[in-house]
Amino acid sequence: MMTFILADLRRFWSGALAVVILIALSVALSVTVTLQERAVRLGSARAAEKFDLLVGAAGSETQLALSAVFLQPAPLPLMDGAVLGRLANDPRVELAAPVGFGDSAYGHPIVGTTTSLISSLSPSLSEGALFARLGEAVVGSDVPLQPGAEIKPMHGTAETGGETHTAITYKVTGRMVPTGTAWDRAILVPIRAVWQLHGMHGQEHHDHDGDEADTHSAEPEGHEDGHEHGHVDAAAPLDEHFDAQAPGVPAVLVKPKTIADAYRLRQEYRTGTTLGVFPGEVLTRLYATLGDARSLLLAIALGTQAIVIAAIVLVTVMHVGSRRRQIGALRALGAPIRAVIVIVWGELFILFVAGIALGIALGYFAALAISARLAASTAVRLPVAFTLDDLWLIGGFLAVAAFISVVPTFSAMRSNPAAALRA
Repeated sequence: MMTFILADLRRFWSGALAVVILIALSVALSVTVTLQERAVRLGSARAAEKFDLLVGAAGSETQLALSAVFLQPAPLPLMDGAVLGRLANDPRVELAAPVGFGDSAYGHPIVGTTTSLISSLSPSLSEGALFARLGEAVVGSDVPLQPGAEIKPMHGTAETGGETHTAITYKVTGRMVPTGTAWDRAILVPIRAVWQLHGMHGQEHHDHDGDEADTHSAEPEGHEDGHEHGHVDAAAPLDEHFDAQAPGVPAVLVKPKTIADAYRLRQEYRTGTTLGVFPGEVLTRLYATLGDARSLLLAIALGTQAIVIAAIVLVTVMHVGSRRRQIGALRALGAPIRAVIVIVWGELFILFVAGIALGIALGYFAALAISARLAASTAVRLPVAFTLDDLWLIGGFLAVAAFISVVPTFSAMRSNPAAALRA
């Protein structure tokens, strides 16, 4: 019987191929949506788990998390530098690392921070050593610069028409190991070098009015171009002690000593001027929005599949009708009705199975391609993989295929052998 089915499919191979491709494309859409949503959720969660608590100026929690964790460029309000001093000297805090954004080089963001944060993200370096002077830098694993390379920072980005600073040239001293976060694409420099480069020398440059500004917002007098704010002694030794006189910063990455300390600090810094957030909480709200989008896309995919299935069933019924003489001959030669039903059902089910298998493969590779492109631009690793839960999705596809394949058999069952042979 299988031989007859395969021979019949080879005879109508072009139509069979068209049916398989239609099914594959509709299934691939569902698979891609499912895998990609999971990849984004897992990848972003893994990236955020390295950052326990964020403290910044009062404003948008989402923007604070996206800027500090995923290094998405955006103008953030500056937080009073005294907050950094309090956090750095708080006995409940294991690590308080300031971050300053705004500059870039070769398409990579330059982030002012401390060696403590680098060691937290990358306990060991794949090359070189940590920076020890103001004119030194450590690059992320995805930055194509070797130790010894020179970096000339640019105000903003080349796309936004930024201008290159001439007051300092950083020298690469080391490279971090891959972290799976956006920081793999970052160039990390001493925060004090960023402050000095932009003329920020203490409380007189804080953003008291709460206006949105990046680390470039403090512009000293006498610099009309707005970029060359101050001179930086690149050979000056590193100083990572912070007190109440520290300049303003957009955010501070905090690692509390205990979970209880984390919640106390979060509550303590949720005031009218500062904002304490857990990145995981922010991502949970984003996941809810992402889940709504996934549901919408899945609904569209299921609607597309319903249309495809209806068209395939209609074509199959017409195909069975055109083969009335062949079916009648089989019946006249003594083939039982169940054999005819198995042949008709089997042909369509095989096409469905082939289309589902091809669709799963297409959906998987499409999700891989999308994740690779996103990872190239964000450096966040997005794991694309099937789970046991996906067996329900695949089982659902097969169950629907088995049920739908029954429909054309009713046309074959109603066929009268004698009438079919006379037609």
